[in-house]
Amino acid sequence: MSGSRIDWALAERVAGATGGGSGDTSPLSADLEWMALDAAARVVAYTGLKPAGTLPRAEAVDRRQWRAANYAAFDAMLGPVIDNAGAGLGPLQGPVMAGAGALVGAEAGAVTGLLGRRVLGQVDVRLTDPAAPLRLLLVVPNLHAAATVLGVDELQLVRWVTVHEVTHAVQFTAVPWLRGHLGGMLGELLDAAGPSLDVNALLRLPSLEDVRSVMEQVRRGSLLSLVVGPGRTELLERMQATMALVEGHAEHVMDAAGAEVIPDLARLREALQARRASGDGFGPWRILERLLGMELKLKQYEDGKRFCDAVVAQAGVPALHQAFDAPDSLPTAAELADPDAWVSRMG
Repeated sequence: MSGSRIDWALAERVAGATGGGSGDTSPLSADLEWMALDAAARVVAYTGLKPAGTLPRAEAVDRRQWRAANYAAFDAMLGPVIDNAGAGLGPLQGPVMAGAGALVGAEAGAVTGLLGRRVLGQVDVRLTDPAAPLRLLLVVPNLHAAATVLGVDELQLVRWVTVHEVTHAVQFTAVPWLRGHLGGMLGELLDAAGPSLDVNALLRLPSLEDVRSVMEQVRRGSLLSLVVGPGRTELLERMQATMALVEGHAEHVMDAAGAEVIPDLARLREALQARRASGDGFGPWRILERLLGMELKLKQYEDGKRFCDAVVAQAGVPALHQAFDAPDSLPTAAELADPDAWVSRMG
């Protein structure tokens, strides 16, 4: 990315070292365009959410293409953080920004390399740029590998993932305030990053040993602490509660909308739940979570789905979709664990 403050060439070198090769890139045995259109019709019919505009087409991508999409999103999101790192430092500005750009590039490469070996699908949502078009990405080599390892029918797996990702696409196109709401919270987190940076640590470019240390930190789950400033617990809780609802809603809708067309739905869910427990996720922010060190725990995703299941069982599908009426309608973290309290509040 020309003119970027972040060293994306270093990111791709690190990603190449952690990415596990290209995998099987042979075409999927599925008509992705038809599958996505069919999924959209089923999701809209079930939820009543009406997309404002055209939904993104399904794109079959390899691991490198998937990484490139995430680099572009991170560049828009984290570039201003690098600018803040050098603000007001006078002659130190250039070296600090170079060091920060290399560190962010190394960590982004490590995250995208490791997760890019396993992520099955993603809706690319630029939270900090509401005007950017959505992309619906299906990662071909990982879908091939998952079908083989899990012993499931590949066509059904692709359809399962497509319904899930299309649900996210419907959410973000039918609820006009959702992207801006999440993006605003993310912006608050990033605004606090610059003053918290360790300037001395950034006055040199990372060595090979530094890059290896970064890769090991990513594997252990200790991630980009330089980005999220201190004292943001309440903000993180609100953002994670919203993310858990959006993800739980996609899980709920996937079961309801996919039941007629995915005969092995129960078996697929069991297999993929076990896979997710090992560190996989399907949400549009899985990489963002890892990069910013604010990962949702599996229990929080499960709470989101249980919330949606419980509200529909108690009050019906239209009641659940009141959650998308306005930001104040979103359940709090406490209400996710107590759906009755949310239903009572919404009247």
